[in-house]
Amino acid sequence: MTPISRAPLVSDLAWPNAPSGSGTEARDLGPVPEWDLSDLYKGIDDPAVAADLERGAAEAKRIKERYQGKLAGLASNGAALAEAIAAYEQLSDLMGKLGSFAGLLYAANQADPARAKFYGDISEKLTRISTDLIFVELELNQIEEPALEGAMSDANLARFKPWLEDLRKEKPYQLDERLEQLFTEKGQTGRGAFNRLFSETMTGLRFNVEGEPQPLALEATLNLLSDPAAPRRHAAADALAKVFKDNIRLFTLITNTLAKDKEISDRWRGFKDVADSRHLANRVEAPVVDALVSSVREAYPRLSHRYYAMKARWLGMDRLSHWDRNAPLPDKPEQIFTWAEAEGIVLAAYGAFAPDMASVAKQFFDKRWIDAPLREGKTQGAFSAATVPSVHPYVLMNYQGKPRDVMTLAHELGHGVHQMLARDQGPLLAPTPLTLAETASVFGEMLTFRALLAETRSPREKKAMIAGKVEDMLNTVVRQIAFYQFERKVHEARRKGELTSDELNAFWLEVQGESLGPAIDLKPGYEVFWTYIPHFINSPFYVYAYAFGDCLVNSLYGLYQEAHPGFVTKYFDLLKAGGSKHHSELLAPFGLDATDPAFWSKGLKVIEGMIDELEAMDRANA
Repeated sequence: MTPISRAPLVSDLAWPNAPSGSGTEARDLGPVPEWDLSDLYKGIDDPAVAADLERGAAEAKRIKERYQGKLAGLASNGAALAEAIAAYEQLSDLMGKLGSFAGLLYAANQADPARAKFYGDISEKLTRISTDLIFVELELNQIEEPALEGAMSDANLARFKPWLEDLRKEKPYQLDERLEQLFTEKGQTGRGAFNRLFSETMTGLRFNVEGEPQPLALEATLNLLSDPAAPRRHAAADALAKVFKDNIRLFTLITNTLAKDKEISDRWRGFKDVADSRHLANRVEAPVVDALVSSVREAYPRLSHRYYAMKARWLGMDRLSHWDRNAPLPDKPEQIFTWAEAEGIVLAAYGAFAPDMASVAKQFFDKRWIDAPLREGKTQGAFSAATVPSVHPYVLMNYQGKPRDVMTLAHELGHGVHQMLARDQGPLLAPTPLTLAETASVFGEMLTFRALLAETRSPREKKAMIAGKVEDMLNTVVRQIAFYQFERKVHEARRKGELTSDELNAFWLEVQGESLGPAIDLKPGYEVFWTYIPHFINSPFYVYAYAFGDCLVNSLYGLYQEAHPGFVTKYFDLLKAGGSKHHSELLAPFGLDATDPAFWSKGLKVIEGMIDELEAMDRANA
């Protein structure tokens, strides 16, 4: 409901499969790139920043003076209406450029007070500018449907038709201009402030892990949960639990405050279900999401329950403690890939699918659009920031040379390629709903995985690779649907009153127990692990988009393997469309329908088939 999209900072906030932590020395990896943000601005003190802020403020006032109270009257003149929307779109690009630059600087080092102040100042100034433009979308939605249809005979206006149709869907939930202005301005001291408090708190936390010479940051501590040595995994889990418990009152307050903030907004706007606003933003219908969720939950016994029972046998355990869930297999090869090797692997996999895809991805390496080293104060996880169509995306990750890091690189470059291909749609139509935003990333990851698997000759290594992929897919599908269920419980309960830490802990254990199954023993301490998930704070109900994307890609990849006619061309068309088409339109050329439960079952069967393959390997070696 914001008046102008300022280009979301990240596409992934923190990708669920993104590796964490440190432990691999930089000298083992070769040169690891740091990004060059000069295509946005030269630095904090770049005079262009102040000039663009001044230009943006002036243009917002010009648009307000020229068009406020008059947009509905322009419906009789399609060319004039198109001119007004084009000015609004151009200003969106300028504001997105400023917001992206501030956000990327801050993400690269959240511990730097100068960057934090710059980020806060830019956000406040952009909010002030955007309040002058709240009237635009409200007045466009007041144009009568027949008048708008008649104006569409103008070719320049017709280009914006998909955006206007999407805007129409928000009409029932829009408030009057003064209330929208209040919601926008108060966002800086409300939701925005608590998001920042969470991020800066997480960045500053340190964990005393038994056996480690010094306290570790969150990334490094989470990384130890994948350590080959069980005592180190246990020690890391204990350290995480202690610090999360020490800060539980703060995380409970943040969660309660943001859930209440959302409830107030939902109530004023008229959203009934706690996730309705996310579904609207994703341009996906609630029954489609419900079908996905029910399909995944019904499949828990065939997927996660079965796999973790098998993994417990591999590790010689009756049950896995929660700190053993991501333990490597006993004979897993610990290969380290230099940055140059990772680049070659991903580009080769992309190129084998389509040379044009590799050409787009190569720009990220050649032009320094990637920030990969571990660094003090750097945000956790990985993301690709679309920035704005007039510039290009940037990728952030924490590269350590592990196979999962190569998958992360492939994943984020998929986002980057998608964002590059959609740029021609312009600032209003290029942004892709979250449900489709994961398509290219998961597909790129699958291409890379299949390419590596095809080169693997050792049965031991092949088993380890398939098991690793299964675990990543379980994290992307099963774990994210469990996250969604947790959020539903939290937001539904918060509508009845403030929640205690114990209630939040109980919700967490309930959904995790259901999703992980009896082979995982959720030991004391795990009940507070909900506290560090950034999606709950930064983007409520984001998480089901991962499961949507993974199941969608599994279905698409199956068609690719079957040599579906014109697959590559259709796939590129899907990416180039950005947010200009509904998911049903984009999937129709492939013969796929997300409203059909069989669609989700087909995607889940890919995971089930890989678990079948692992069981067959076990029987062959018995």
